[in-house]
Amino acid sequence: MEKDITINVHIEEDEDTTTVGTVLNLRGDHFESYGRARRNPVDNPMPLIGEELALARALNGLQVQVMEAAQEKIATFLSE
Repeated sequence: MEKDITINVHIEEDEDTTTVGTVLNLRGDHFESYGRARRNPVDNPMPLIGEELALARALNGLQVQVMEAAQEKIATFLSE
């Protein structure tokens, strides 16, 4: 069995800040997470780095939520 899963990613940027929102719907469970990266004012603008950092932080938040949901389901299953 194969499945494709889509994670929606939304990126907002200004001169100093990048914010990424991620959404995952997985078999009836809904997960949302946000990541933010802020450029140090003394650094040169490098939007790709801000996008990568903010995206990694948002995806990490999703990872934590999905792992917690799986652990809760395992605990429920084992207690029955």
